[in-house]
Amino acid sequence: MSILIDAKTKVICQGITGSAGKFHTLGCRDYGTQMVGGVTPGKGGQDVEGIPVFDTVEEAVAETGADATMIFVPPPFTADAILEALDAGIKVIAAITEGVPVIDMVRVYEKVRASDAVLIGPNCPGLITPGQCKIGIMPGYIHNPGKVGVMSRSGTLTYEAVWQTSALGLGQSTCVGLGGDPIVGTSFIDLLKQYQADDQTEAILMIGEIGGSAEEEAAAFVKEHVTKPVAAFIAGRTAPPGKRMGHAGAIISGGKGTATEKVAALEAAGITVAPTPADMGQAVVDAMKG
Repeated sequence: MSILIDAKTKVICQGITGSAGKFHTLGCRDYGTQMVGGVTPGKGGQDVEGIPVFDTVEEAVAETGADATMIFVPPPFTADAILEALDAGIKVIAAITEGVPVIDMVRVYEKVRASDAVLIGPNCPGLITPGQCKIGIMPGYIHNPGKVGVMSRSGTLTYEAVWQTSALGLGQSTCVGLGGDPIVGTSFIDLLKQYQADDQTEAILMIGEIGGSAEEEAAAFVKEHVTKPVAAFIAGRTAPPGKRMGHAGAIISGGKGTATEKVAALEAAGITVAPTPADMGQAVVDAMKG
């Protein structure tokens, strides 16, 4: 089993006729994902290398049976694209777009949380169940089917964690890039619940970063509800005070959200914390040994 997506998932791309949308749609199809269509208003009836284009998500769902989407529309239009997918009944929405206004996500967040749909991102690499379905921009070739559930606020560190767990022969069940913005659709806790219930997932690797309180909240949840081995890494340990970081969510407010606080909370919950990015795979091995 896996979480969120598998070989049966039918995916569309909102923004398929843009350069990024087209490039990654074809990349996902090459990986083996069922890319059944795309959406660009005003370009319905066209196709992108054999993939049909529709004017609306509703039309795409009606014609293809799509149940997942990846969004590559420009930032000012991303919130409306998410809501359109939600209204059309899409169950997994991956918003890859970077730079979505926070005020737009405030409007979208509550509607998504009140639905039975899952929003990944925005400002994320997407998600992948190795060997079955890739939705997003991650390099598929480094992933291998396996036993580690990977979840991360950092796209690049997700790839590094995948590379290490593949090299150690562990592989991955499903990898999810949550996104680096202050407001994203899915939290660590949302995924911990799913990984805990997933038969294929034998261990969990969480990659957090400075800023916010998501890691501390996840640690408390792990302590109470997760019986599987959990390893973690916190990015930004060496960030100089006052330095503005690349991720919008990596903001330390009032001294809260520091790496020291997060590591302490994780270790107190029994989570094995990797001291450096190079140790993430080994931390999973150590966590599995108990």
